Amino acid sequence: MLPLKSKPRLLTTLLSVMLCSTPVLAEKAYVSNEKDNTISIIDLDSMEVTETLNVGERPRGIIFSQDRSKLYICASDSDTVQVMDLKDHSIIAELPSGEDPEQFALHPDDRRLYIANEDDALVTVVDTQTHEVLAQIDVGVEPEGMAVSPDGKWAVSTSETTNMVHWIDTETNQLIDNTLVDQRPRHVEFTQDSSILWASSEIGGTVSVIDVASRQIQHKLNFKIKGIHPDKVQPVGVRLTDDGKYAFVALGPANHVAVVDAQTYEVIDYLLVGRRVWHMDFNADQTKLLTTNGVSGDISVIDINKMKVTKSIKVGRYPWGVRIKS
Repeated sequence: MLPLKSKPRLLTTLLSVMLCSTPVLAEKAYVSNEKDNTISIIDLDSMEVTETLNVGERPRGIIFSQDRSKLYICASDSDTVQVMDLKDHSIIAELPSGEDPEQFALHPDDRRLYIANEDDALVTVVDTQTHEVLAQIDVGVEPEGMAVSPDGKWAVSTSETTNMVHWIDTETNQLIDNTLVDQRPRHVEFTQDSSILWASSEIGGTVSVIDVASRQIQHKLNFKIKGIHPDKVQPVGVRLTDDGKYAFVALGPANHVAVVDAQTYEVIDYLLVGRRVWHMDFNADQTKLLTTNGVSGDISVIDINKMKVTKSIKVGRYPWGVRIKS
């Protein structure tokens, strides 16, 4: 029989062994390759592609369900939203998305999926559990960007040709207001407290910072990169840190990501990434930011603490969307 003094030491040792033997799951990045009709999976520990999955035609927007058990995929040329079970990567359903879905956003209730239908000037609302179309809402010409506020009150779409941000009340699914922005708005992103909306305008070369309460532009960002012609500075994807300190803006064929102070709206730096940077996503603790670079067919990894690009990872042809699962 062990002496009483030895028992705490033994329990501590056993606990340490158990903790060390518990597998730590690596974070994985899912990347949609619109020219290959595939999803690339990247292990963020090894920084290598571990699997390539065949999906519908021209996959672009991708998002997780709230519990991260499913991946929703805008298969634009298949005119559907595919649902992938992340346990075995099988396609378990296809949702009635409307024609040419490009981007979408999931309501915090994990059921209402708001889908931009570029060819039909519509936003389609689908129940992800019943697969029922709940509403189709007329918006401007060529809607693309789509976001739902974290408080669940607003769904917002951008129309590339009408040059507007469209505000939809999620309680009624009615179009309430429109905000005119610069030419060809592509992406919208809410702050965590739902008070501010960032909207990128690709051809206008700007990002509009919009007050949600008034739905008026309160600030407009412009970008200037030494040695890059202004016509190549085309903002697309926008990501905001949870602490409200930084905004990152993908500048398309300028091949840079702008680092912006999200309080003062000052551009702090420009980070050189791959060619034709589209969209971005953070890992769980927001120490890394991954960018999709369409023309160069790769992913750039940005170290947030160092504000430096540390790696490039080759994926499929024309990577478009990226989401990271921890």
